[in-house]
Amino acid sequence: MIKQADLPDVIPVFPLPGALLLPRARLPLHIFEPRYLQMLDDTLKTPNRLIGMVQPRDVPGGAEKRLHAIGCAGRLTGFSETEDGRYMITLSGISRFRVISEVQGFTPYRRCTVDWSDFSRDLGPAETDAGFRREAFLDLLGRYFTAMELSTDWGSLREAEEELLINSLSMLCPFDPEDKQALLEAPSLETRRETLVTLIEFALRGGTGEEVMQ
Repeated sequence: MIKQADLPDVIPVFPLPGALLLPRARLPLHIFEPRYLQMLDDTLKTPNRLIGMVQPRDVPGGAEKRLHAIGCAGRLTGFSETEDGRYMITLSGISRFRVISEVQGFTPYRRCTVDWSDFSRDLGPAETDAGFRREAFLDLLGRYFTAMELSTDWGSLREAEEELLINSLSMLCPFDPEDKQALLEAPSLETRRETLVTLIEFALRGGTGEEVMQ
């Protein structure tokens, strides 16, 4: 098991709006921009093979997007190269981090000095949610998927562990980037599930204060 002391102080970051990575979850990515191909090549040469996923945020009057304060680092655990030099990669979530500062240097991609100390729980075993009620949650989810015209493997959802279920849905559901950031920053699995339910209910109301659709 990785220890916090083993995590580097500086990591490359991939600012991608709406892309959410959570600890112990997996995120597939398609890499094709030259700067991120360079980032991938450099990452493969490091012992930890970590890439930080951070959501950018708009700054009024700013030319370059700033980064949110909290992101999540994933270990590069799988990749394949296409004939035209692009990569399909998989990041396995390791731990969230807090951005301290951006590193000025000669790489074409962004790097940050980061602090892991607020997220020691991420490196432990899978979390549980004492307040989770699977049937009620899946009923709500079913109405949401119908309204959004989404499909899924309901058998797998019924069998999935609480953390895998809640985190996977947090990553996959088509929420706005700021909503994804709220899911990332949730301090526990229970609060993430509560945030997820709130977002689903809000979507079912059509973004209004009306009653949830039946």
